[in-house]
Amino acid sequence: MDIILIIKSILLGVVEGLTEFLPVSSTGHIVIFENIIKFKGTTPSYVEMYTYVIQLGAILAVIVLYWKKIKDTVVNFFPQKVGYEKSGFKFWFMIFIACIPGGILGILLDDLAEEYLLSSIPVAITLFLGGIWMIYAENKFRKGSAKNKELSVTPKQALIIGLFQCLAIIPGMSRSASTIIGGWIAGLSTVAAAEFSFFLAIPVMVGMSTLKIVKIGGLFILTSSEMISLAAGFIVSFIVALIVINGFISYLKKKPMKVFAVYRMIFAVIVLLAGYLGAF
Repeated sequence: MDIILIIKSILLGVVEGLTEFLPVSSTGHIVIFENIIKFKGTTPSYVEMYTYVIQLGAILAVIVLYWKKIKDTVVNFFPQKVGYEKSGFKFWFMIFIACIPGGILGILLDDLAEEYLLSSIPVAITLFLGGIWMIYAENKFRKGSAKNKELSVTPKQALIIGLFQCLAIIPGMSRSASTIIGGWIAGLSTVAAAEFSFFLAIPVMVGMSTLKIVKIGGLFILTSSEMISLAAGFIVSFIVALIVINGFISYLKKKPMKVFAVYRMIFAVIVLLAGYLGAF
């Protein structure tokens, strides 16, 4: 058993759980920390496989935390029972609309983004520029967006959020930040935008991660140590994400998001300096 690999996997699971739903880019952080700790297995595609599996751990945290809401949408799926506005059909149809732009763009550009932008320096640049964009968007669009405190989204709002989610194809931009900003521009409150972002992550991340895992070759190509490492990262990312999601929502009810933008910019500068000094 490779104890070092498992320890590194646990560390990256913590990073994933902390960053998946915060507007700081989990993909960007995972790429950078994988380089810092020299994370690799014996199977050539292990690191790529690991990245997608631990994302599923974080997504499972959303399903657990919002299970009552998810169950209610299934029980009340048909509009005849509770009316269209309160039906599960309407809720998941809005999620479907929001998935369309990213799904199309992902098919067209995802491989190119991974080939040319999925490394520490491009990610750090995107983190920095994305931080500036977050500060601008919050100052311009968050004011007066307190309407729609309940998670009720129109087709137009869902489409706007889906279009902004397309920015997340750029590693380091952050799916969470992009969809929350899209929610602001669509007229949602910060909390409603964040919660819609969480629900939107379920089909997006489950679908994308599953397709990537199958494309890579499935879990059975891994060694036993890699499988244990993978399980450890999955469990840790799930537990940490459970804690982070509740804390993030509580934070957004009272405070601005710009603190995350400032963090992104500081972290990006540190990474760029490290790259300049030859660390990457």
